Amino acid sequence: MDDSRRSFLTRATQGLLGFGFLAGIWPYLRSLFPNVLYEPPLRFKVGAPAQYAEGVTFLDDRRVYIFREGNAFHCVSGVCSHLGCTVKYSPFRQVKELTVRDLSYSSKGEFHCPCHGSKFYDEGTNYAGPAPGPLKWHNLEISPEDGQLMVNMRKDVNRDFRLVV
Repeated sequence: MDDSRRSFLTRATQGLLGFGFLAGIWPYLRSLFPNVLYEPPLRFKVGAPAQYAEGVTFLDDRRVYIFREGNAFHCVSGVCSHLGCTVKYSPFRQVKELTVRDLSYSSKGEFHCPCHGSKFYDEGTNYAGPAPGPLKWHNLEISPEDGQLMVNMRKDVNRDFRLVV
């Protein structure tokens, strides 16, 4: 009976010491995985609709293209779907009539990836090079606080999306 009490007390002491060790080392282990994200926010304001001229505007710090056609706006990602390089927009000298994904429209330019030569129509569909997919379209909305355009990169939209202001 004395041995069972001694073995119980030994195990209880070892358990408490182990728990104390884990409780003491937990803050150190947790510090290896910080809660801070060093990425820019995925939902951000890009200015008032009136500040955008007709055509295409590139926002370098966010790597997005804002298209304005009259009172309609849409946002296309500037990140190549191949390896993430920033694509460049090249306007055509003349407007071209294209049919892409059963959508007929007047194309005013195209995107070129300077890294590996991928090419995209101005609506984002890839047609040349190693890019495996089209450029993403991001949701645009009007901020209720101040009426600015707001890009939501968390929410992708279809190619026929237009925000009419």
